Amino acid sequence: MLIHPDRLFPAEPAARDVARRLYEGIKDLPIISPHGHTDPRWYAENEPFLDPATLFVIPDHYIFRMLYSQGVRLEDLGIPTKDGGAVEKDPRAIWRRFAAHYHLFRGTPTRTWLDHTFATLFGFTERLSADNADAYYNRIDEALRMPEFRPRALFERFRIEAIATTESPLDPLKHHQTIRQSGWGGRVVTAYRPDPVVDPDFDGFRENLERFGEITGCDTSTWSGYLEAHRKRRAFFREYGATSTDHGHPTARTADLSRADAEALFRRVSTGDAGPGDAELFRAQMLTEMAAMSVEDGMVMQIHPGSFRNHNQQIYSRFGRDMGADIPSQTDYVGALKPLLDRFGNERNLSVILFTLDETSYSRELAPLAGHYPILKLGPAWWFFDAPEGMRRFRELTTETAGFYNTVGFNDDTRAYLSIPARHDVARRVDCAYLANLVTTHRLDEDEAHELAYDLAYRLAKEAYKL
Repeated sequence: MLIHPDRLFPAEPAARDVARRLYEGIKDLPIISPHGHTDPRWYAENEPFLDPATLFVIPDHYIFRMLYSQGVRLEDLGIPTKDGGAVEKDPRAIWRRFAAHYHLFRGTPTRTWLDHTFATLFGFTERLSADNADAYYNRIDEALRMPEFRPRALFERFRIEAIATTESPLDPLKHHQTIRQSGWGGRVVTAYRPDPVVDPDFDGFRENLERFGEITGCDTSTWSGYLEAHRKRRAFFREYGATSTDHGHPTARTADLSRADAEALFRRVSTGDAGPGDAELFRAQMLTEMAAMSVEDGMVMQIHPGSFRNHNQQIYSRFGRDMGADIPSQTDYVGALKPLLDRFGNERNLSVILFTLDETSYSRELAPLAGHYPILKLGPAWWFFDAPEGMRRFRELTTETAGFYNTVGFNDDTRAYLSIPARHDVARRVDCAYLANLVTTHRLDEDEAHELAYDLAYRLAKEAYKL
């Protein structure tokens, strides 16, 4: 068998038995997917996925970054270049190359997700390898041509209750409009990710500001007009179901400048006259401004700091953003969030969900902050740590100080559509294993563990994201 029924459960028999009972009660719960990077075009057009390589390999930086680290050229995996240069076009050749290197994923969450997908969706019982690459490809390719493997059918098969995609303020949301007009009942909402117009280091920032003004009809050459453009765009996103904003800043720094100082800072960054440190200060100020707008309109804030994005300059120059070279960095939260918390930390109608790529901050900073400030909740491990061991460490390092109810369940940060059920299954199994150990060491009663398993798998995410 490709996947074991007791995977990720405790090895100790008594704890394993409890984990099995807990999991049995929550394994089929609907999926709440409040933040991801799936393409809304899939749900809008509901066209068949093209082929196994285009579905599994080309869009998934979890896969191609590992292959690249072992010397496989991105061009040979069909990854498109910015200049339109030559890349492998044969999907079967790409798949064979991936299969020949499948051993590289031993012990990784990617292997866990893929094996789950291969077994549950396509019925494979044998591990992918160079020897069976064509057999895998043929069966998957044949399945993708069937109606039950179209995006909307899979949405329903996966029991997805709600999924949020992530769009820039410059996005017209035409695919979300198409979904709404189609009459299909699947709940696909957007999330407001303003990085292209709040980060002065973002490619084309000044041109983005101009486009932002054109879209909203606001004078984005002025501070007041720029802020009004955000308010208008946030309102537009809410028309298409948005309940959250998302902010991928290099750090968690916040600021609370006077109006005069904020106007002067905006003039510098918007005219190309910024000095050292101005970009970071502007991002910091904008987190506080976004919090103020969330107080007004009720949208939940997500802060995803601590990633040195596009670290590999050659890859960034040739292939663009999000090519697997986002590297975690040490992140301060206690000092960085102080200006925002001084202004809004005790609000009852603001919710800020904090994520981290710096695990050392879990017990030292994040859990104590979330265990005190009413506005703060902790998001689960993401990117490098949305893995079984990362999830377990998250629970171990935050529960004793923040408890379970200052966290927001599970959040699958995925671009790979077919891996969504696998990711949620991993999270549910890891949480059941953690709760089972609490039960068998007599720190939790089993009836409480059943309630918690339900909350962690479903209720907390639904409530935290207002879905």
